[in-house]
Amino acid sequence: MTSQIIYKGELRTEAKHLQSGTVIETDAPTDNQGKGERFSPTDLVATALGSCMLSIMGIKARELNVDLTGTKVDITKVMASDPRRISGIRVLFEFPVDLQTDEKQRTILERAAHHCPVTKSLHPDIVQDVVFNWPI
Repeated sequence: MTSQIIYKGELRTEAKHLQSGTVIETDAPTDNQGKGERFSPTDLVATALGSCMLSIMGIKARELNVDLTGTKVDITKVMASDPRRISGIRVLFEFPVDLQTDEKQRTILERAAHHCPVTKSLHPDIVQDVVFNWPI
């Protein structure tokens, strides 16, 4: 097993990662009868995309001897209704101003990001709007 989830009541769950013991709580969002005090399950899906992309870029960056420490990814989840679902995820990469890369390295890193497992696992109807803001 990967994880175990317990319903805590009041539209809140507690998910435990079995290998590490790490716990994540979720709440239903305020626009769906929840308190919005934690990540919602769909927030986690959107956040997983950015985290996965950055992690895969990190693996490739090691091979290229590029240090991505300090890179920030802003995630915006877009919801649709009828049926209620994620219709899009905006992923905005902001790299440290002192990051030293050339055009070839940037292309390799961007391609790596677009091939992360979460990217490939999301339904093709979910629009993935990804922007890489490299330092000038």
